[in-house]
Amino acid sequence: MRLPHKQVLKSIGISDSGMFGHHFSRLTGAAADRREMLISRAVIGLQSIAALFFGFDIFSDYVELGRTPVGAELVVEGLVTMGLVAGIVLGIRHSKRLAKDIRRKDDALSVARGALGAHVSMKFAEWGLSVSEAEVAMLAIKGFQIAEIAKIRKAATGTVRSQLSQVYAKAQVSSQSMLVASFLDDLLGGVPAGQ
Repeated sequence: MRLPHKQVLKSIGISDSGMFGHHFSRLTGAAADRREMLISRAVIGLQSIAALFFGFDIFSDYVELGRTPVGAELVVEGLVTMGLVAGIVLGIRHSKRLAKDIRRKDDALSVARGALGAHVSMKFAEWGLSVSEAEVAMLAIKGFQIAEIAKIRKAATGTVRSQLSQVYAKAQVSSQSMLVASFLDDLLGGVPAGQ
């Protein structure tokens, strides 16, 4: 039984806009960017606490000393406070740039996921894959081996092997790597290596 390609993908839990889920974010380094932003914000927070401490200390020392000449300790604390405030300002600017960059990357990744999802849907429909074959093909494209696919689908390895053979025949390829390469070749437009 052949199903329209959108139904096939939906039946195996894949939407056109997010078919690879967390696998893609790991490849793009989005988690590393978010971790860097979290660290940046934590440093800004610590610098703010330190700047408030030194600012309060300068104020209390000045009030305590009155209008007498300012000592070296007060000057050093003032310089440290100015350095901390400068660090806070630069940290906030860096954090804003990082947030903007993360949003830009997320937007680009969302577009790419949608395009790849649509392309996979089209190919699956073009090849006439059944729902089971589409499930197995998607897991193979994601890099899972036969035993892993069988475990995920709670099926016998022989069944998965047979379904993969059907997928390969319909896609006119002979291996998992050729299946993946057929999608990459389409997406890259057959650009020769090194260009």
